[in-house]
Amino acid sequence: MDSYFEKLGRTVLERWRQQNFSLEAFPELARIAIDEAPPSENVDLEEMVHEFLANDEQPFQSQSGFGQPELVAFNHPRFYIQILFWMEGTTDIHQHEFSGAFHVLQGSSIHTEFDFLGARSITPHLRIGDLQMKQIELLETGRTVPITSGRECIHSLFHLDTPSVTVVVRTHHDPGTGPQYNYLPPHIAIDPAYADALTLRRKQLLDVLETVDHPDYAKFVGEMVESLDFERGFNMLHHTMSRLQDLDEWEAVLATFQIRHGELAKGVPDTLAECLRRDSIAQMRYHIDDPDHRFFLALLMNVPTRKDIHALISERFPDQSPIETILSWAEELIEPTDFGLTLLDAAFPETLNVAIEAQSNLLIVALKYALKEGSESKPLTAELSVIHAALTASCLRPLFSEKH
Repeated sequence: MDSYFEKLGRTVLERWRQQNFSLEAFPELARIAIDEAPPSENVDLEEMVHEFLANDEQPFQSQSGFGQPELVAFNHPRFYIQILFWMEGTTDIHQHEFSGAFHVLQGSSIHTEFDFLGARSITPHLRIGDLQMKQIELLETGRTVPITSGRECIHSLFHLDTPSVTVVVRTHHDPGTGPQYNYLPPHIAIDPAYADALTLRRKQLLDVLETVDHPDYAKFVGEMVESLDFERGFNMLHHTMSRLQDLDEWEAVLATFQIRHGELAKGVPDTLAECLRRDSIAQMRYHIDDPDHRFFLALLMNVPTRKDIHALISERFPDQSPIETILSWAEELIEPTDFGLTLLDAAFPETLNVAIEAQSNLLIVALKYALKEGSESKPLTAELSVIHAALTASCLRPLFSEKH
């Protein structure tokens, strides 16, 4: 592997040894070592890739499925350095069982940090609380960010470029900092490593029933939810929500779960609705390649208010009006379907008898009105009101929100 990483690893090792291998000291120590000789200024990525492919003399490579792919550039019993490629990467909101620092070698990302307030453990693998955004920032090539293990560092990354490449200096495992929860906003934290074999098999069997369009699918799910504990019942709801909505049975099954668990289930409807919204945006990323459009998706997924969205657009495009930038992206993202035009997941209402040639302009007019907080001199027509409702019910909703 590139001699740069050997030198970086040895520098980190010697400095950490002087700190008696303190886990508390490691994140800042790693950040400083990286920033003294940033990989983005010292590593030729193409040359490094060629060397890795051609030279057998490499550090031990793990079997990790993390990254697309992960290359281990330096390995020591106490820590290692990994190079992570991200082709379609959008990380879950998560915490870590390791500490260190990461550096943007190539590309850019939206980085969001959170607090989980009022947390309460329901089982060792599921917690409830209130997930609130603490900070959001645009990470460009050359940025270095420390990683603290445990619940003090809850974050997510939405990679904007293909590929995005990060260098991570990290410990193998920090004892006592697990589980490595994933967070489902706004109210649930789950341990993704926990494997309940019976629940897994039940999900797989339900997938079979869905595939064959079994008439009792919703009945079977409802009976399970009525009898299962909170953790397994929530997992079943999460797994079956889309199918139950297609069958128009979602509200009935959700009500069964709420009756079964009372106050404990209060935050579940909002959490599952947000899961569906975020999954929808993540899926859009697979067929949207333009970095600016991906930036727009990242804002819609991670930024809860109009004000914060405008601030981040202004940071990335300081010479452009945020509203005009959004309208420009919207025009570029409108697509035809068999039933009319769509703007991301906002479909032009089928109830309106409007020729497809005229739909694009109406979508933009309704969006412009909403973005400008209804500042147009004329009130919305009945036609535009229906379109406005479709926009606010879609993943575009944060564009119109004033509250976290």
